[in-house]
Amino acid sequence: YRNSGFALISNELNYIKNLEPRSLNIYHKSLKKRSLVKITNPENNKYLIAEVKSNRIKFSNFYNSVLSLRIAEELELNNHEPYVEIVLISKDSTFVAKKAKMFDEERSVAEKAPVDGIQINDLNLKKTKKKIAMNNNFSYSIKVADFYYKETADIMVNRIKEDVSINNITIMTLSKTKYRVLIGPFNDIQSLKSSFEKMGNFNFENLEILKNV
Repeated sequence: YRNSGFALISNELNYIKNLEPRSLNIYHKSLKKRSLVKITNPENNKYLIAEVKSNRIKFSNFYNSVLSLRIAEELELNNHEPYVEIVLISKDSTFVAKKAKMFDEERSVAEKAPVDGIQINDLNLKKTKKKIAMNNNFSYSIKVADFYYKETADIMVNRIKEDVSINNITIMTLSKTKYRVLIGPFNDIQSLKSSFEKMGNFNFENLEILKNV
């Protein structure tokens, strides 16, 4: 499993059950409980290992996960644009063999540490200890799927236009046997979210959001 998209950062303002602020846990809709995942911030290539705490929490399909505050801060995610890549780590992976012990030790320390160990910047204050640079060039597209035949990709484009009235669709030729259907690009998160939620009618298992396609 691999997915790129926007995460929801758990805090007291969310309508869902909060994650413990210092935990290395996430909520996910399809991955099994206790699965280990590698979460990466593509903007700075920072990553960490986290554990799926539950796959039964309800939240918008637009978000590929719900992250704890600690994960968001350690990856230095932009609160206005929390874009992440999530990769499921196989139990047989050498990556897990090298990182699992470190993850367990780190998690134990985090859970025993006082909650005030994390600093949360108030967005209403003019001065903050740490300022993450904003990227004004918001440009994302929805990756619908990759197809072996161009004709199959054309059929999907027509279905989307007819069934959910989305017209800003393109077919990207990646090779002679790989054609990618993309919706976008979008210049604001609300229009992106609206189109993404419309695509829920098709029940795709792994819609992705790609940046600067």
